[in-house]
Amino acid sequence: MTLTAAPGRARQAAGWRPPATAYGLGLAVAGVAAAWGVHWLLPAVPLLTASVVLGIVAAHLPGSRGLVRGVCRAGLSFAGKRLMRLGIVLLGLKLSLNDVLGLGWATVAMILGVVTATFFGTWWLGRRMGLRGDQPLLIATGYSICGASAIGAVSEVSDSDERDVATSVALVTLCGTLAIAVLPLLQHPLGLDDVAFGRWVGASVHDVGQVVATAQTAGPAALGDAVLVKLVRVALLAPLVAALATSVRVRGRAKAAAGEGTATGEAAKRRPPLVPLFVLGFLAMTALRSTDLLSTTALDTAATAQELLLAAALFGLGSAVHLPSLTRTGARVAALGLCSWVVIAGASYAGVLLTT
Repeated sequence: MTLTAAPGRARQAAGWRPPATAYGLGLAVAGVAAAWGVHWLLPAVPLLTASVVLGIVAAHLPGSRGLVRGVCRAGLSFAGKRLMRLGIVLLGLKLSLNDVLGLGWATVAMILGVVTATFFGTWWLGRRMGLRGDQPLLIATGYSICGASAIGAVSEVSDSDERDVATSVALVTLCGTLAIAVLPLLQHPLGLDDVAFGRWVGASVHDVGQVVATAQTAGPAALGDAVLVKLVRVALLAPLVAALATSVRVRGRAKAAAGEGTATGEAAKRRPPLVPLFVLGFLAMTALRSTDLLSTTALDTAATAQELLLAAALFGLGSAVHLPSLTRTGARVAALGLCSWVVIAGASYAGVLLTT
């Protein structure tokens, strides 16, 4: 009769180790905890901004190369992609159709115009400046829609290089962080009342957390309108990703027909869905929020989970930033970021003056 070893002993005898992603996910959790500590000590610093910065710091600590870029890389990449998707799905619970209708069609049209001008203007300028890979597309998305979250969503569809994603996230996070300090100083010189200032912030600042940190300086009226305008911009992420997925599919078919790249069968397997599942999830959560069936407790719990998931994802993306590589295109990337910031701030300011 053959004796079978106990499962635990069998794993030990076979040299069982935790999954490759476990170490990186553990580091991401630790990074989120540290970012929460920074936010608690300095409330003006949003949790998501602190997460990105700490991810970058972790990647450049002495002796961190083997840890962050080695044993933990798989888990950190998992956080930057998979957890980002879950966070974006839950982000849909922040927006309802009634809120959008309450803004009025003139304001919605203004938001559409600002997003369109910023996206295509930044994309075109980035290509003209010769930025590498998908950086023009990712930076344009981050500035026009919702910062790092939008960059993560678009990179899933475009299959962008992780370094391009990390560079774009770092740039958008830096500019959004500067906005927290700069925009409140401009409220009175630009002649904006609290509501107009809130709408300007919502239409021009990148990340939701950065919008909150900037608009709250002008009081609750500014904060309410800022968040609402911002969430309408977030809702535009769904059609943007769907349009990009369609473009990728069309290019894939064209290459297959021309005999370029992989075989037709492999190209079909790698084509992104017309509307990715996480975008459908985002829309489903928005529809659910519009029904008013969810309690305040449920919405608060989902908001906390969403922020923690995005914080872990952004720590993972920040850890992929390699500053020595960034310096090779740093001047051009910074110039594009500055130009895009001027475009979105100027266009949204003009739009707010016309609609309030």
